[in-house]
Amino acid sequence: MKRPPRVVIDTNLVLSALVFAGGRLAPLRLAWQAQRVLPLVSRATAAELIRTLAYPKFKLAAHEQEELLADYLPYCKTVRIPAVPPATPPCRDAFDVIFLELALAGKADTLVTGDKDLLSLAGQLVCPILSAEQFFRRFNIDG
Repeated sequence: MKRPPRVVIDTNLVLSALVFAGGRLAPLRLAWQAQRVLPLVSRATAAELIRTLAYPKFKLAAHEQEELLADYLPYCKTVRIPAVPPATPPCRDAFDVIFLELALAGKADTLVTGDKDLLSLAGQLVCPILSAEQFFRRFNIDG
């Protein structure tokens, strides 16, 4: 059996897939639930997700945040980023470097993002950097 692609999904896409279950990114959530993709997380990316779920604009109670995390983290593979992280291409947004490091350290098959700073690096990383729509098409995920 072919292994599911190892994917780094940026926090905004994970949030959208979790918080807006019927939205345009619902197929992404269904793909990780069905184990058609293997999301990769690091300590830094998981911490960012936990922090952003607590933003007041989402109006999520603590138990709702925990339920959403429970619908994502168990499907993920945790990757340890080495003390000396892998060299990444220069990125306009320093906060995005954690996703590049995770993609490299985790030997990701792709990085999925809606972030223009990350998308602008397409072709500069070992793995492709794709928008959600490009990812859905490339990996035949119903979107």
